Amino acid sequence: MCRIIAVTLVAGLFAGVASAVPLPGTHPLVTEKDTDITSELVAGVDRFLLKQLDASIMARSGHWKRGLGSPDEYLKSVAKNRQRLSYILGLRDDRVPYESPQLVGSLKQSAQIGGNDRYAIHRIRYPVIHNIHAEGLLLVPARPNGIDVVAIPDADITPEALVGLTDEVGKSARYAHRLAQSGCRVIVPALISRTTNHPYIKGNLTNREFLYRSAYELGRTMIGIEVQKVLAAVDWMERDQKSAGTGNPSIAIMGWGEGGLLALYSAAVDQRIDAACVSGYFDSRQDIWQEPMSRNVFALLEQFGDAELATLVSPRALIVEASRAPELEITGDGGRAPSRIVTPKLDVVKAEVARAYELMGGKKDLANIRLIVSGDGTGPAGTQQALKALLESVKEDVAVAKFGSVPASDIPEDSRVPAKREERQFKEINVFTQWCLRESPFVRKEFMKDLDTSSVEAYEKSAEKYRDYFRHEVIGHFDLELLPPNVRTRQVEESDLWVRYEVVMDVFEDVIAYGLLTLPKGIKAGEKRPVVVCQHGLEGRPQDTIGESNFKYYIAFATKLAERGFVTFAPQNLYIFRDRFRTLQRKSYAIKKTLFSTIVPQHQQIVDWLQSLSFVDPDHVAFYGLSYGGKSAMRIPPLVTDYCLSICSADFNEWVLKNASTRHRFSYIWHGEYEIFEWDLGSTFNYAEMAYLICPRPFMVERGHFDGVGEDEWVGYEFAKVRHMYQGKLKIGELTEIEWFDGPHKINGVGTYDFLHRHLEWPAPDTEKK
Repeated sequence: MCRIIAVTLVAGLFAGVASAVPLPGTHPLVTEKDTDITSELVAGVDRFLLKQLDASIMARSGHWKRGLGSPDEYLKSVAKNRQRLSYILGLRDDRVPYESPQLVGSLKQSAQIGGNDRYAIHRIRYPVIHNIHAEGLLLVPARPNGIDVVAIPDADITPEALVGLTDEVGKSARYAHRLAQSGCRVIVPALISRTTNHPYIKGNLTNREFLYRSAYELGRTMIGIEVQKVLAAVDWMERDQKSAGTGNPSIAIMGWGEGGLLALYSAAVDQRIDAACVSGYFDSRQDIWQEPMSRNVFALLEQFGDAELATLVSPRALIVEASRAPELEITGDGGRAPSRIVTPKLDVVKAEVARAYELMGGKKDLANIRLIVSGDGTGPAGTQQALKALLESVKEDVAVAKFGSVPASDIPEDSRVPAKREERQFKEINVFTQWCLRESPFVRKEFMKDLDTSSVEAYEKSAEKYRDYFRHEVIGHFDLELLPPNVRTRQVEESDLWVRYEVVMDVFEDVIAYGLLTLPKGIKAGEKRPVVVCQHGLEGRPQDTIGESNFKYYIAFATKLAERGFVTFAPQNLYIFRDRFRTLQRKSYAIKKTLFSTIVPQHQQIVDWLQSLSFVDPDHVAFYGLSYGGKSAMRIPPLVTDYCLSICSADFNEWVLKNASTRHRFSYIWHGEYEIFEWDLGSTFNYAEMAYLICPRPFMVERGHFDGVGEDEWVGYEFAKVRHMYQGKLKIGELTEIEWFDGPHKINGVGTYDFLHRHLEWPAPDTEKK
């Protein structure tokens, strides 16, 4: 959208202008003393996103078309929603078929590690996907009741604790023991824990967050990987019961904390599970951005809160047990994301259950949900009522046995929890994600196969489909009209060569754009100058791009380019104030958005305004960004197509590798930018593919040999694909280049300045011409 706002500069505008005078055609910018406009900008976006999160509850209905006439009609009507849930969880890998779980023992220790008169305890292992196996315990009852159960502990609770071989949980919360006592055959899988002492991990990341990072970049999630472990157990249970000729398989699932999360998701995606009990987890998910990073699911709240997930379990039975959660708080030290788990408030649990009933029209034949309250909602998991409701939902007249004797074990107490089990599980998931990383170039090549390179015109037409995908499925798009910009300005600085203004304009409700406009003096009446938008990096401000304070990195390039005759504009982007902006990313992810979902419309509003100025050449507005500004250079121009060229400085990379590799030390895996990981780029857009969306507009990379953000060979590898597209396929190689220079993480301002003069059609200074 482009709004033309008439702004006329009269001759002599820059002579003797008093400070705080606005740019003609704009309103005066007036702020309270000591106001930090940048801080206000970030705070406004925070308010905006919180409102969007609130609005997501009502907006979800647009994605559902529930047929409430009968159970069969209902199941057909929600099939696409179930498929969507599987996709955003990353359930895209075929599970490995197997005959039965493998008993895990040795010459020194039998696979059977204990039991009592009601059941025996075996250590087991079974394949899941690729190289990944599940490990845990199999409880085999002496007198089976015909029900198989997957009993899932919290991430920080071992399978042994749910049986009673260790004392990690109280007696009343050992629901795996109670289920086996009652005659159920039970598999208790081990989860990756939230411990932070893994020797492989640099910093203070939890095991779960570390593995989440690369998985998320490659289109998988920690939730999805562990759901696959649950469903691989269900595969065997179903097959074994059918082979025994016992009729329809009877399969249930139960979990607490992280186990409750997995029980809910597993039952939602797999209809073979007859009944599920979710304990210490069911809640409103509006604050999911505060939960552990490993729970992050891109676009979750677009369609699914816990009530919506409950509707995917129905008409099968769902038992919601309001109980104490595994409460914890993770501080943001050591590079990890700050997060917390709190016990769901009972009134919120009740409201979410009620909302699920309402979504299914209150029909009892569909809304098969039962709420059990443990104590006042903060009691232990695995109450008698919850276990009874679960088992009776699968088979009538199944009794829940009393607690009974704690199973005995003949192995030493310090060996009851295998010290190497989590290490094996951790390594297998890491090996899997690194395999996905190696495969990702082939996946992206297949994804981009519809680009038509027979001509530049055909290319541009075929790229629109990918631009649309990038906008909606990768960056995320707010379907909102830009507000009238209501531009406010004030002059803040002047030299013999230029005059500078602070600029603020409206974008959305609560969202503003802010930056510094630097105008060269001597613009003649009717003359139109090209513009360079100069973008700062991480924790930066527009002021960093104009003066000596950050000369080391930015070399005042917004000022130097103005002295070369370009109009420059240095916008404030969102990546500032550490956790304040990083939590904006987390809030965005939940509603299928990213930081750039807000930044892109800010830039569109900026460009629209710049193009409206009488002294600006609207066809020659360029983008030049350093570091995080280089990230912006790869993401904004593909969508703000009014940018006529883009320069990525000190950032261009084999970006998927940089984010997903657990081998390369320049990878973001090891650092504190927990917001940096973007959903499924491995399957869609690396930096070459992003550059394809800039093509055929001019595109340049500026790379210092000693810039630690990457390694030359990987930068060259990724740029070679860009060069091949421009020259090898489209024969427009003169429109792209890379400048290598002997330097660190900085603007070099040599080849890039020449690139700007050439493609913006503005003459270089006479001194350079000579």
